[in-house]
Amino acid sequence: MSERNRRGFLKAGAAMGTTLLAPPIGHASAATSDGNRAQGRLRQRTLGTGKHSLTVSALGLGCMGMSYHRSFIPDRKVSVALIRKAVELGVTLIDTAEAYGPHTNEGVVGEALGPVRKDVVLCTKFGFNIQDGQLAGLNSKPEQIRKVVDESLGRLKTDHIDLLYQHRVDPAVPMEDVAGTVKDLIAAGKVGHFGLSEANAQSIRKAHAVQPVTALQSEYSLMTRQPENDVIKVCEELGIGFVPYSPLSRAFLSGFLNQNTKYDPRNDNRPTLPRYQPDAIKANWVMIEALTAFGNPRGLTAAQVALAWLLAQKPWIVPIPGTTKLAHLAENLAAADFEFTAEDLRAFTEVVSKIAIVGERYVGTQAQQTNR
Repeated sequence: MSERNRRGFLKAGAAMGTTLLAPPIGHASAATSDGNRAQGRLRQRTLGTGKHSLTVSALGLGCMGMSYHRSFIPDRKVSVALIRKAVELGVTLIDTAEAYGPHTNEGVVGEALGPVRKDVVLCTKFGFNIQDGQLAGLNSKPEQIRKVVDESLGRLKTDHIDLLYQHRVDPAVPMEDVAGTVKDLIAAGKVGHFGLSEANAQSIRKAHAVQPVTALQSEYSLMTRQPENDVIKVCEELGIGFVPYSPLSRAFLSGFLNQNTKYDPRNDNRPTLPRYQPDAIKANWVMIEALTAFGNPRGLTAAQVALAWLLAQKPWIVPIPGTTKLAHLAENLAAADFEFTAEDLRAFTEVVSKIAIVGERYVGTQAQQTNR
């Protein structure tokens, strides 16, 4: 951890007096030993407005890590069982994409949701060329969108996609053409609602004028707060929901990563990202200290505080943390039952806002494909 970050954290913590150490007024329902949440069902939130809205659980499940970019791949039966358990515990927003694997993640999700398909809002994404099992640039041409949707429907074993996102904005294809194509797919009954991912304010407005956008899915966490500067304001103005992906910053905010963590570069993008290099992990550990300082007296883990903070930002924000373990699933879902008091939220946000994050979230092509 950098000395500058540590000094800043200690100074801010002292200024807060007894706020973080006072007996908690909010509450968090613990998971029972068998993985069942004490309160049974998750609270609900609404993405979008009017006939373009979706009512979903306050936390969704991001399924990418079951197949893609998280080093190991669990046994397929384990992933299927975990997705079904999530639905049993009240999760109704399930997120995947053709790019995850590629293709294999949709297959896992399709198998898992077979007996419970009617109980969930199923989300997937288009927007890439896929050649020889690898992502090969962007492609949101209308004919490509239609092709991907038909193929995704097959892998997902369903007749419709509840929420279809453009995975990344394609500068070679006018946004009006993309939104118009999805509008046609909605009219055909293959798609229910339209979403964007990592789009900037201009792209959101262009899309929304053709086909109302139900949700924007972009990276947002205590480590990545840039959406607060622009797109969250646009979403509020237009009545669009916001779905943070990587709400735990690719597991960093769980406190389980450290400078000695080893990744498998054959199936993990974190070794290429500056924020996950050993020096950056060490420098950013002050964020984990802030989370545990708040969480420990309230019986919350670092991950639960991080998720609860996101939920406290807007009532139409629905994070989609991913996991491959039942214990972490129960841990994440319990975060939805904790409510910050106004003073605790103000004081905690003041502390974390003073922490300077070390390392970019993306570089190279991945960075170029965001905020378009």
